[in-house]
Amino acid sequence: MAQYKRPTSEAEFKKNFKQKKPLMNDTEAHYESSRCLFCYDAPCVQACPTHIDIPLFIKQIQTNNITGASKTIFDSNWLGNACGIVCPTGVLCVGACVYNHQDVPPIQIGRLQNYATNKVIDSGKEIFKVGETKNNKIAIVGAGPAGIACACELRTLGYEVDIFEAKDKPTGLTVHGIAPYKITNEEVLKEVEYLQNQLGFNIKYHSPITSKEQLQQLEKEYDAIFLGVGLGNTASLELEGEDKDGVIGAVEFIEELRMKQHLLKVPRKVVVIGGGNTAMDAASEAARMGARKTVLAYRNSKEKMGAYGFEYDFAISAGVDSLFNVTPIAIVGNGKVEGVKFAKTETVDGKLQINMKNVFIVKCDMVIKATGQSKKGSLFSLIDDLRIDNLTRIVVNKESFQTSNKKYFAGGDAINGGAEVVNAVYDGKMAAQGIHSWLIK
Repeated sequence: MAQYKRPTSEAEFKKNFKQKKPLMNDTEAHYESSRCLFCYDAPCVQACPTHIDIPLFIKQIQTNNITGASKTIFDSNWLGNACGIVCPTGVLCVGACVYNHQDVPPIQIGRLQNYATNKVIDSGKEIFKVGETKNNKIAIVGAGPAGIACACELRTLGYEVDIFEAKDKPTGLTVHGIAPYKITNEEVLKEVEYLQNQLGFNIKYHSPITSKEQLQQLEKEYDAIFLGVGLGNTASLELEGEDKDGVIGAVEFIEELRMKQHLLKVPRKVVVIGGGNTAMDAASEAARMGARKTVLAYRNSKEKMGAYGFEYDFAISAGVDSLFNVTPIAIVGNGKVEGVKFAKTETVDGKLQINMKNVFIVKCDMVIKATGQSKKGSLFSLIDDLRIDNLTRIVVNKESFQTSNKKYFAGGDAINGGAEVVNAVYDGKMAAQGIHSWLIK
């Protein structure tokens, strides 16, 4: 039975999508920061991909040095506010907290991080300075987390930076593809505005780089180029009936939801195909948009899902049903989706096999494909001497993030095939350092 009514106003939408990690107030932050043991060689720091000095910023919060805490966070992570909210802290810093071994609730590190950075962003206090002006110009392709982090770091080093972004808003999937109960558009955009106001990097919106001529022009005008492009649209399943009206990719669905909010209409019955975190988000969102029945279908067992356990539990708590060991073999309907034909799967000798003797149809009005995104291989192929691996990922030097074409550097999804926002931020920051080292040689 559905738990949510279809939202028909902004207020109802916000109610259905209330924040999973609400902003702490001063009292909560003071109490929570007082619980920290300030461990030597803290495991939470080791677990953070950007290696924020977590005990230090928590101590700064405890002593009411909020500006100092924010500076500590941003010095390591240029999207410290967004990452404090969207990071899977339960498997990173919070998951590493020593309290987990003592049957004591771990420190809410992400929420403390969000508290401190949100305070300084709202205050507008300047805590960064542009570095001594260099004579070099850097182009960044993509205003996602990697691109924004690279731009910020380069500006502190004194480089002129232009970001070329295909869409009309920055931060890539952070604003376009993350469920709105995790972070709001307003929170994402005000952090970038805060950074941009202080560091002065330029973002050229509606400026996709798609041709060899454009790349050659960048090579002429700029001294180095950072590729911070994310992944493309949802990959095709190559299923019969996939072109029917009512079939949509999960990333495209989430983006449309974030942009339209309560104005988006979701039909009564929805099937979500996939077992990753994006599938969990899409299913939970469909349910929160008033779908009377939302079914999550995955080809393997629950234990084999790529999604974090807490993400699956969150979807189920929204009223989502699940089907395991099923694979779609066709989407049925007369022009419009009417159902998905599934076959049962089973593992034989360690290999997943399809049992075509056990086939059934799940009726639905909408199919959301959450089965991975396509890579930007067509763009990569336009760059001379750029080495790509067999998974269509750019190969880089692990320390400098420089590619086989020395003028190009890369980070984020372009090199890892799809990971967390925090990983992309780290890549962008380190690539900026790599660019700097290369240019001053």
